[in-house]
Amino acid sequence: MEEKHPLLVHKISKVISDFFNPLVSLFIFFIYMSIREYSLKDSILYFAPILLMIIVPVVIWLVWNVKTKRYTNMDVSDRVQRKTLYIFIASCVIIYLIFNYFKNGYIDLVMLFILVLIFTMQISNFFIKSSMHTAFNVFVAALFFTLNWKAGLIWLVIAALVGITRIILKRHTVKEVFMGAGIAFLVSFIYLYCNIQFQH
Repeated sequence: MEEKHPLLVHKISKVISDFFNPLVSLFIFFIYMSIREYSLKDSILYFAPILLMIIVPVVIWLVWNVKTKRYTNMDVSDRVQRKTLYIFIASCVIIYLIFNYFKNGYIDLVMLFILVLIFTMQISNFFIKSSMHTAFNVFVAALFFTLNWKAGLIWLVIAALVGITRIILKRHTVKEVFMGAGIAFLVSFIYLYCNIQFQH
């Protein structure tokens, strides 16, 4: 019985950790925002470029690198391997930001701060392998806060759960999870401040 209990905790942790990975969490936010803020046509016009320029290329990049053994796993747990992942994601986000600016005439604040978060995580990666799962989920909580404070609080609980699962699965140390959360809280605070300023 004692053997089964840790195994169950490990399995539950893996489900939570795998499901609430950065891409899925951001995808859920964009779907929620689209339903809440836009018509179906506007949602497709807003979300399709994000899907085609960021989400799909990043998924293909991850799968390809895991298959060719450049990455150990889809989590990209290795610090050295992680450098190229950050560069690739940042490149996709920059391409989207340029496309969106020339097409719609404004800078997408959400994507701009995702870029800031990625750059900050990349700098941090030189010193410590900060938890990307934790960082992105904390930032997604901030994104939800701008639309619905209750949804923001729920996602903050999810972010904390994800952080705990990363430690249980031994993908990160406590220090690495706190570092990821700390970076995201700082970036989220600046994002929320800018969001309030732009609304006035």
